[in-house]
Amino acid sequence: MRKNTQTSSRKLDHLRICCEHEVEAGSAGFEDVRLVHEALPEQDLEDIRLETEFLGASLGAPIFIAAMTGGHPATTEVNRRLARVAGMFGLGLGVGSQRAALEHPDVAESFSVVRDEAPNAFLCANLGAVQVRDHGAGWAELAVEMIDADALCIHLNFLQEAIQPEGDHDARGCLAAIAELCEDFKTPVIVKETGAGISRETARLIWGAGAAAIDLGGAGGTSWAAVEVERTEDEGLRSLGERFLDWGIPTVVSLGEVGGTGPVIATGGVRSGIDVAKAIALGASLGGMALPFLRPAMQSDEALEAAVGTILREVRAAMFLTGSGSITDLAKARTYITGKTRQMLEI
Repeated sequence: MRKNTQTSSRKLDHLRICCEHEVEAGSAGFEDVRLVHEALPEQDLEDIRLETEFLGASLGAPIFIAAMTGGHPATTEVNRRLARVAGMFGLGLGVGSQRAALEHPDVAESFSVVRDEAPNAFLCANLGAVQVRDHGAGWAELAVEMIDADALCIHLNFLQEAIQPEGDHDARGCLAAIAELCEDFKTPVIVKETGAGISRETARLIWGAGAAAIDLGGAGGTSWAAVEVERTEDEGLRSLGERFLDWGIPTVVSLGEVGGTGPVIATGGVRSGIDVAKAIALGASLGGMALPFLRPAMQSDEALEAAVGTILREVRAAMFLTGSGSITDLAKARTYITGKTRQMLEI
């Protein structure tokens, strides 16, 4: 099987596994966070404003539909639905890694449909740090052009690569490549983890490289080690993956280290509108979700719209009960942090 065909097939494997298997591991830490209740909110629930700004774009709510799929013809309809709902509610949307389409242009439509369906949405292109290092700004520009993107996500997925049978095991030079790209690239660059979190030390390096935003991709949600365990038939790699199921920095801990240092998207184990509200109160600009939207996106437009509507109602209710009339107010809401999350943040 040619390498480009392997990449495309792998994307379909990932989608199937995430829908059919238990791929979540660990805890993101949101259960250790409690928003301080305001018994006298002095708000009209119906007047609460969810609109926010991110990298110069106006969004209808502080929710980012995190990167999920693309790169195989069978994923096209899923991306259509995700884009339609992003446009409907004014949400940000990130596509999955576009490596497959750059290697194999026949599958580019599985990505380009998002701009067709959501002409005014905030869309993020997606490439791996290794691809940026190996192919430079040329590939980055093609990825952005493919979906007429408003930003480019550079993903860091070295936990997954370490376990993946066909993984990229050489991480040298990626930071320098990101810095070189950011220096002259006209599109804002977001550096994102994919399930193992960003530490304060790494965040400093990323900001120093010139990134416009960070997507934490913390531990406690979808574990790509778990996904690769389901994919591989190699017993050695399966054993390796199982030992790293709980690896990484929980999302709330990562947010505690990075939140407030610049524009931050909190992804990884965000599973409700209450989690989104907690993330905003802890310093995130947006709360990102993938898995909670994937299964309804595989079903129908109606199922996906209902899922997003539920999340938005939960965010609005949490804002009401903290006396927050706007996302700016919510960012100032007080929180209690307990348990293991507090212990980790105090180290």
